[in-house]
Amino acid sequence: MLSAHAASAQVFGQYGGAQTIAVNTRLFGVYTGFTKSESELLSQLRLSFYPGIDFGFQGGLSRVSVNDNNRTSVKIGGDFKAQVLTQGDAHWFDLSLGAALGISSAEDFTLLSLGPQASASHEFRRGNKATITAYTGAVLQFTRADLNNGNDSDVSMPLRFGAEYRPSPDMRFIAELQVATSDQINDDLKLILGANFPF
Repeated sequence: MLSAHAASAQVFGQYGGAQTIAVNTRLFGVYTGFTKSESELLSQLRLSFYPGIDFGFQGGLSRVSVNDNNRTSVKIGGDFKAQVLTQGDAHWFDLSLGAALGISSAEDFTLLSLGPQASASHEFRRGNKATITAYTGAVLQFTRADLNNGNDSDVSMPLRFGAEYRPSPDMRFIAELQVATSDQINDDLKLILGANFPF
């Protein structure tokens, strides 16, 4: 049977910087993630209906493999963020605060992760255009694992470090590393690669 350590249910993340998207615009993203025991494929849709606030909805599949046991899990999640600082003359970076929720479910286990989060980012510009955004973030995360042989709970603080490259206004490539500090349930490291498409 799979142990709780195989589940890797980090809150899925925002897959980008702290800056919110503009009102009445959308952003679609596709990502692949890897840990020592899991590979996943996720997608995201972000929306904004109010200045400085946006919402993200994530979903996808993951394949968990531990000790010759394999499971396919369904992952769904959501988050919101509110931008409280904007990069400019007064501030060197963007800062946003919010919260996230994620659920992973397979035949023998269900994982629920939730918690408040903060993220900061800085845009490096060439002329008037942002070309690379470096970002970091943290979640104070509560995780509950329900397995066929019992359950477990944990509080941790996953950290995100990433960069977003914008070759054109309609395409953004991301690379992100998630570090699960003080986490007894999830894998320690997760690498995420993907692309965002504003529309």
